[in-house]
Parts: sequence; structure tokens; C-alpha cells
Amino acid sequence: MTEAVTTAATGAPESVRARRRRVPLRTPHQAARTSGRFGGPVAALPWALPALAFVGVLLVYPFFRSVYGSFFEDNGFTSSYTGLDNYARLADDPVFGRALLNTLLWVAGTLLLPVLAGLLIAVATHRMRFGGLAQLVIVLPYAISVAATAVLWNFMLTSEGAVNQVLRGIGLDSWAHAWLLEWPQNTLAMIVAGTWQATGLNVVLFAIGLRAIPQETVEAAELDGASGWRMFRHITLPQLRAVTVVVVGMAVVNSLKAFDMIWVLTKGGPSRSSETLALSMYRETFRLFHVGYGSAIALVLSVVVVASSWLYLRRQMPRAAADES
Repeated sequence: MTEAVTTAATGAPESVRARRRRVPLRTPHQAARTSGRFGGPVAALPWALPALAFVGVLLVYPFFRSVYGSFFEDNGFTSSYTGLDNYARLADDPVFGRALLNTLLWVAGTLLLPVLAGLLIAVATHRMRFGGLAQLVIVLPYAISVAATAVLWNFMLTSEGAVNQVLRGIGLDSWAHAWLLEWPQNTLAMIVAGTWQATGLNVVLFAIGLRAIPQETVEAAELDGASGWRMFRHITLPQLRAVTVVVVGMAVVNSLKAFDMIWVLTKGGPSRSSETLALSMYRETFRLFHVGYGSAIALVLSVVVVASSWLYLRRQMPRAAADES
């Protein structure tokens, strides 16, 4: 009877309430210690170990192994310590100087052609009736592998290729050239070939950025009389700053690592005139078996890629964050 009255009054039997009173309450400090043992970053570490192991084996170890190998004269069978001789050799190597110049040409060409073309095409087709279809056609070359693209452009750019045949057919014989046999025409022609393929991705990224622009901002600008170039300069371009940071950053890194297009079209020739740093690194290491010298070129290329990316992102990301806020 007493338990029934207690249950009716408190909503729980006396035995249950007694067990509840015997359970000790944890302080916030004790709760934090328990959660630290069973959750948080420490608990996630075992799940991250496989990914960390892959990064260490595939990225970190090869990098430090290349740094170590750059201080040796290594032909793949024997090695001897030479200190900084490989880096001193870089300064006197005309092939390395030409490769560095070609790499800078690839960076400039990639920024001027695919990035600019992707931006203009995305803006021009954004409000077109069949703009989506036009963007799809431009994106299709990006779905083709780089090797297949290079084979296609090799058919067009050889001395008796399609480009020269068309020029001769319309009476512009003086414009016909051995596009892949003379420098800097071979490098510029390959940059154009890379532009044909890379523009599609930039169009997609800029199109996504254009769709993310608030419609209220555009309508307010139109009410103020903005249109055409004024709309693009003062509204569209600032709103695309964050996307532009990504596109330009990707373009710079990809141009610094340009390899496959060049290898299929010219193999760095003639006389290694169209090599980039990535191609020189490959040839010295795996074709000429100058492993130490190739490691020095690889380290220089890594420093250039990391430094240029870091400087660009450090300068642009605060601006993008300020514009968004």
C-alpha cells in the first residue's frame, strides 16, 4: 500500500528511486575525461592510420628519398656522395634553363588561354537559350584522355598534317610550318592543344560559380542601370573570385607538371628544346639513369610548385573571404 501511494505520488516505485539515488553523479571534469577516452580525435586516430600510411608511403617517403638522393651521383647501380654538385650542375646546364623557360611558358599560356577562355565562354552561355548544350559540347574534349588528345593534335600539327594542308589549300603557304620541329612554335602549339582540352573543366567551374551568384544582387544591379561590361566588371567578376582562386590554382599546378601532352607529341624534342621540368626529371632519371641529377630537378620542381601555390593562395584567400563576408 505504501509503495502504491509512493508510486502514485512520484511516478516511480520506491525501489527504482532507491537505485537512482545510489547511482553517483559524474562531475563535468569526469565526463570530459571519459569522453576523451572513448571519443574525440584520439578515438578517430586508428581509423585514420591507413590513410596516413598511404600518404607516408606514396608521398612523404619518396619526397625525402629524393632529397637524400639529390646529394649523390647515382646511376642506379652505384652511388657516391657529391654534396651540392648536382645543384651546381643545374645552373650550368642549358637544357635545364630551356626546360625552366618552357615551364614558365606553360604557366603563362595556361593562365591566358584556358582560364580566360573558360571564363568568357561560361559568362557568354550562362543565359543563352541553349547555353547548357553549348557548354556540354565544349566540355566533351575534357572527357578524352590526354594521350588520345595528343595523338589527335599530332595528326593535325605534323609537317603534312591537317593544319598545313588547310593553309596550303586556301593559299596561305607561307603560314605553313613544321609546328612540332621548331622552338618556340612547338611549345606554343602544345599549349594550344592543352587549351582545347582544359577549357571544358574551367567552363564547368565558372558555370557553377555563376549559378551561385544571388539573384537579388543581379536584380539590384540591373535596377541601378548596370549591364554588359559594367555588370561583368562590378558584379559578376567579384562574385566569382572564390571560384577563380580554385581555377587559377589548379591551372598553375597542372601547367608546372605538364608531361603527357609533351611526351606524346614531341618527347621533349627536337634536341630537348620543348622539355619542361617534369619531362627533364623523367628523362634524366629513367632514360639516362642520372638518378641523383634527376632527384635534384624533382626537388626544384617541387619547391616551385609548392612555393607558387602557397604564395598565390596566401594572397588570394583572404580577399575571397573578405568579399564573401
